[in-house]
Amino acid sequence: MSWRSTDAYDAYGDWDEDAVRVRPNPKANRPRTKDRPSHDDAEDGRVLTVDRGRFTVLVDEDGADERVVTASRARELGKQAIVTGDIVRLVGDTSGAEGSLARVVGIRDRSTLLRRSADDSDQFERVIVANADRLFIVAATMNPEPRPRLIDRTLVAALDAGIEPALILTKTDLKPADELRALVDPLGIRVFESTLERPPRDILVPELLGHVSVLVGHSGVGKSTLVNALVPDAGRETGHVNEVTGRGRHTSSSSFALRVHDGDESGWIIDTPGVRSFGLGHVDPASIVTGFPDLTNTVSECPRGCTHRADAPDCELDEALREGTLGEASRARVESLRRLLDSARGGERG
Repeated sequence: MSWRSTDAYDAYGDWDEDAVRVRPNPKANRPRTKDRPSHDDAEDGRVLTVDRGRFTVLVDEDGADERVVTASRARELGKQAIVTGDIVRLVGDTSGAEGSLARVVGIRDRSTLLRRSADDSDQFERVIVANADRLFIVAATMNPEPRPRLIDRTLVAALDAGIEPALILTKTDLKPADELRALVDPLGIRVFESTLERPPRDILVPELLGHVSVLVGHSGVGKSTLVNALVPDAGRETGHVNEVTGRGRHTSSSSFALRVHDGDESGWIIDTPGVRSFGLGHVDPASIVTGFPDLTNTVSECPRGCTHRADAPDCELDEALREGTLGEASRARVESLRRLLDSARGGERG
């Protein structure tokens, strides 16, 4: 018989060590609290690039104490994405000294987000850059062959993000740019031409001043070469196009923001890795129409749920074209709108 059944146990059972229930604390850390520090002393900085969990951040931009700081993510941010172009809040060692490490404890509100998904069925968006107000789509007239659908899909992403798009056509000394110009002329998008010997630096630099611009394009089209011409000390690695596959080699593995100077004025240009597809699973096709202000009044009269496609019943765009109320010049605009809507819905693969 166990001694626990005796009168002694009845008297001292409450004191028995076996009855103690102590919650183990193997990490020997302090209890968590819901109170978070306010970080009132945090400094703001612009994320220049992201590399394996480390963020290169420019602090005190344009100030007397401007410096480049390496930072890591604070645990309180969780899995929130930090991308090139973000304006972040930093604490810790923000001296920028060799071996120093600050912490990113917050992200300022973003004015824009350029996003893409893996494919059109994937609703999970991948943020490319933040706070850009201009997007330059870079395409070659040949070597590699241009991909009009990829241009269309990048335009859709720009319109969805509220970013002003433009087109830079490279290698125009090898093949004229007429075909690609015709693709975007009805959209009113500006087109710049570039060759290896004559990059349009004098024309493009004024367009970059006072703006945050991002370059997006297929591998091998010459983005890094263009960046090196716009920012002479950039030192971006350039590659070549495979003669067998016609594909370019990825020379940029991550997005990188570089400052463009012209006298006392400056702007930012963000070089991005080459893309081979541009999924639009996150895009609401209705947002594309906002990029066509001359057609919005007509579209607003369409039946509810109208897709605005050429085969859509009772679409007011067709009625307006028949009656001539939009004008002959708008016919190409309507065709362009429908082409982009098809791209957003996956009708045309990028």
